[in-house]
This record gives sequence, C-alpha cells and structure tokens, in this order.
Amino acid sequence: MARIKGGVNAKKRHNRVLKLAKGYRGARSKQYRVAKQSVMRALTSAFAGRKQRKRDFRSLWITRINAAARMNGLSYSKFMHGLKLAGVDINRKMLSEMAVSDAEGFKTLVELAKSKVA
Repeated sequence: MARIKGGVNAKKRHNRVLKLAKGYRGARSKQYRVAKQSVMRALTSAFAGRKQRKRDFRSLWITRINAAARMNGLSYSKFMHGLKLAGVDINRKMLSEMAVSDAEGFKTLVELAKSKVA
C-alpha cells in the first residue's frame, strides 16, 4: 500500500493559521511558527475578553443605577434591597436603562424601595 504524505494537509493547516494572523506585524504574519504562537495567544485573549466584557457591563450598570438612586436619596445597596423586599424582579441592565432614559419610572421604583426599606 502506498504511503500518504502529509504535505497537502500541512499546507492547509499553515494557511489557516497564517490567514488568522493577517494584519499582524513582521514575522508574526509571515512565518508559520511565529504566527502560530501569536494566533494561539490572541485566541486565548479573545476568549478571556468575552468573559471580561460581561463583568465590565455589569459594573457599568451598577454605577449608573447607584448614581440615579443617590440622586433620589438612596444608596445602591439599599435600593436593591428595597426592590428585593418589594418583589420587583428587574435585572440591572433594565434598571440602568431606566435610570438613563426614563427618570420618572426610575423615581417610582426608588420610592417603592424606600417604603419597603424604612
């Protein structure tokens, strides 16, 4: 039986990595060995970045809610506790959106939370 050589598959693999490394500077986009290292690192960072983005957005939402709650005379933690006691189940993303675009609606939530905390 004839031996199957791996040249075609190796070339395909090299081209796939070099295509991912397109736009990198110098040898990182030209030489397979260097490009492979750069691409592996980039893909790892991309994975971590997708997780980081979720944390960053949650932090932003909490900051916005805190600022809006304090403008209405309540701290973030007391506001969230009051909402929990009142049985209001709105996530932080929506609360943040309300704080930015619907100040009156947010104010009613703050009043509700105040009444439940006090």
